[in-house]
Amino acid sequence: MTETFRRSGEYESYENPYQGAPQHVSAPVNPEWPPPPVQPPAQEPAPAPAPEPRKRTRGPVALLAAVAIVAAAVGGGTAYAFQQLTGSDTVASSSTSTSVVPSSKKGDVATIAAAVSPSVVEINATSNVGESTGSGVIITSDGEIVTNNHVVSGASSIKVTTNSGKSYTAQVVGTDSKKDLALIKLEGASGLKAATLGNSDGVQVGDTVVAIGSPEGLSGTVTSGIVSSLNRDVTVSTDEGQQQGGGNGQWPFSFGGRQFNGDTGSSTTTYKAIQTDASLNPGNSGGALIDAAGNIIGINSAMYSAGSQSSGSSDAGSVGLGFAIPINTVKSDLANLRAGGSDS
Repeated sequence: MTETFRRSGEYESYENPYQGAPQHVSAPVNPEWPPPPVQPPAQEPAPAPAPEPRKRTRGPVALLAAVAIVAAAVGGGTAYAFQQLTGSDTVASSSTSTSVVPSSKKGDVATIAAAVSPSVVEINATSNVGESTGSGVIITSDGEIVTNNHVVSGASSIKVTTNSGKSYTAQVVGTDSKKDLALIKLEGASGLKAATLGNSDGVQVGDTVVAIGSPEGLSGTVTSGIVSSLNRDVTVSTDEGQQQGGGNGQWPFSFGGRQFNGDTGSSTTTYKAIQTDASLNPGNSGGALIDAAGNIIGINSAMYSAGSQSSGSSDAGSVGLGFAIPINTVKSDLANLRAGGSDS
C-alpha cells in the first residue's frame, strides 16, 4: 500500500473572500455597517510527522541473517543436514570446532562411536594375490567411500559391508598410490550416513582420538587414544604385489630409516602422517581416525606390529604405534580421485 504525504508548503491557503473583491460604486455603502473584519489566512497545519520506515522486508532479511549465523556456527553439521534434506551428494566438511556429537558429550567414546560407526564400512577385496580386509569411510549418501589404495589395489572384485550389516558390490573410481588413497563407489546405494570431514590442520599432540575399523574382519571395532606425534614421514609401497604385506595381514611401511611389517619394495612413496597410540590392527587400514567432536581427521593407513614378517596375523598385535593420512590431504585429493586418480 503506497502512502502519500504533502510536503510543507503544498497545502492550499484560504484568503479573505472579501479581500480584493471589486467595489460596486452604484451601491451606497452604509457607514453603519462596517465591512466584515478581514479574516486572517488559515494557518497551515503542522507538517505531518515523517512516516516510520516500513519494516516489510525485515522478516525475510532477518530470517536470512539468522540462517547465515546458524550456518556459520554449525559448519559441517549444517552441511550434512543440508545434504540430507536436498539429496545433494556433496561431501560434508567442517572445522575441528564443529561437534557431530553434543557438546556435553564431547570426548565421550561411546557417543562418538554411536554417531560415526554408521559411516565406517568393512571392505573385502579379492585380487590375483589373494584377499584383503580393510575399512573405509562413507563420504556421500549415495555411497562414495574413501579408503587406502593398498586395500583395493589390483582388486578384481570388492564387497562392502555397512555397519548395519547390509552388503554392496563396489567399483574403484580412482586411486592415488602416491598418497595411498582410493575412492570406491557402491552400486545401488542411497540414504547412507556420510561422515563429517574435519580439519587436520587443527590437530594437536595430546588430542583425544577414536579409531573405528574392521581389524581381523571384526567390523565396527572401536579403540581410543591420543595423537602422539604429527607430520611423521611415513613411507609405503606403491606396488600392487605388496598388497597387505604379501598375505600376513599387515601393510609394510617405514619411517626413521627403519622398515616395519616386511619389505616395502623398490617403488615407494612418502607422506606426512598423524601418529596415534589408538590401537590399530590388520584390517583397520582405510578406517576412520576421529577427533573428540566426532569429525574425521584422518584415514588410518599403517601400524607397527611386534609380530615378525613370517608370523601370521594372529601373532601380531598393536603396540600403540599407528599412522593416519591427514584428512586435509584426502580432501585436497578428492577431485583427482573422482577423475580416476593419478594412477589411471
